[in-house]
Amino acid sequence: MTVTETITHVPMLIDGVDISADERITVINPKNGEPVATIPRGDVSHVDAAVAAARLSYESGVWANATAAHRIEVIRRLAQLVGDHLDELVDLETLGNGATVRQATGFHIGYVAPHMEYFTDLATRFDSEVPGPRTSFPSLGQASVRREPIGVVAVIAPFNFPLLLASWKIVPALLTGNSVVVKPDERTSLAILRFAQLALEAGLPDGVLNVVTGTGEEVGVPLASHPDVGKVGFTGSTAVGKQIMRLAADTVKSVTLELGGKSPALVLPDADLDLAADGLLYGGLLYSGQVCESMTRLLVHESIHDEFVDRLVKRASTIVVGQPDDWDTDLGPVISQESRDRILDYINGAVADGATVAFGGKVPEGEEFSQGFWVEPTILTDVRPEMRVAREEIFGPVLSVLRYSTVEEAIEIANNTDYGLAASVWTSDNDTALSVAARIRAGSVWINDAHQINAAVPFGGYKQSGLGRELGPDALAAFVETKAIHLDLSGRRDARPYDVLLSHADEETS
Repeated sequence: MTVTETITHVPMLIDGVDISADERITVINPKNGEPVATIPRGDVSHVDAAVAAARLSYESGVWANATAAHRIEVIRRLAQLVGDHLDELVDLETLGNGATVRQATGFHIGYVAPHMEYFTDLATRFDSEVPGPRTSFPSLGQASVRREPIGVVAVIAPFNFPLLLASWKIVPALLTGNSVVVKPDERTSLAILRFAQLALEAGLPDGVLNVVTGTGEEVGVPLASHPDVGKVGFTGSTAVGKQIMRLAADTVKSVTLELGGKSPALVLPDADLDLAADGLLYGGLLYSGQVCESMTRLLVHESIHDEFVDRLVKRASTIVVGQPDDWDTDLGPVISQESRDRILDYINGAVADGATVAFGGKVPEGEEFSQGFWVEPTILTDVRPEMRVAREEIFGPVLSVLRYSTVEEAIEIANNTDYGLAASVWTSDNDTALSVAARIRAGSVWINDAHQINAAVPFGGYKQSGLGRELGPDALAAFVETKAIHLDLSGRRDARPYDVLLSHADEETS
């Protein structure tokens, strides 16, 4: 399956079979607004079929009862295939989400196989049954703990890093014996669909990994609420995450939610300003700011504010905005016209509220930007904490600079948000950095750095940035149920506490 300049229809995958639908969704290239492919517009019937296939594959034991070594072998083959097809997957990813080829190769797709390898390494040390201690109260016995697959896991992936963030859920779920149904964002399904085909090539049995394409209402809602789904793993907006929690509540299914952010960066007076300027342009503008943990609130001490803004603007002027398939391009388009218009509305609203555009702030000029969905990298100054632009997630290339007088004030501003996904601290004093980091309410705090997404370190948020953690040493544990088993070893009635209830019972009837 390769998308060419001719519009190609790419089917979804259910029970190992390519499936289409009566209606189709057109995939639009953000760089020019032109169609590049179509995908099926799935509905509840396709969700039911995919869940049924996943449930059947799970109950048959074809995957769940396979040895851990076999599952690891298959996933390692899949990781190898992802590496072998890197260029193809990069093309499919960037056609839908507008990421630059450099970012997609190094991050969006480039991280997938290494993260898969980390998960397989975890699986070699993940025991499905752990012996417990012998017990003497209330009876002599042996306890053990089993970790068993949940069954059918639903994965709902976002548009920004569709394959990478889906793989954080799909791969741990598969390695622990679950079967999976994936709902990609309808704008960015192509790479995930190819990944599913590669999984079959790697030896994954039919029905163990299914992909249903379509909208959130037509596919996402019935999938999240399906009674045969035991867990939902979701990455996306906080608003949709809340909806998924409500849908999951009726059947009390487990959820892992990685949601929105409004991450602060605290630039202290002794910070290396050149390092901080480069780091925060990277931290806030990577993939046009369409990253949940982006450092979009720059809290800068008043003593260095003007100097830092000057350096920030000077470095921002070197950013190359251009066509995403050009290796020299630093910043590509945003995902859609709707996103572009929303971002520009935030910028214009901030100016109306008293903010100053220090850099950018509009659609870039030039013939190559006359089509597609473009926003200049933007730096706003004179931003106050109560402004909408400083409180709400914009999901675009917009950095808001706020002044502060004391570290106490900066920490208060940093924590005064509904979100708590990430933060960064910029200072030459490591002791101060660690002290400040400990007081920030966020799931990840980076010191003199940003976007350090390490497969071996848990990732997730506080407050309305989500529930649970992905990655890290417990990544597989999120996809199992824990069962305690107690085996009595005494063989004696008097070793059991039955007399609590039956102390007056007739011995002859016991």
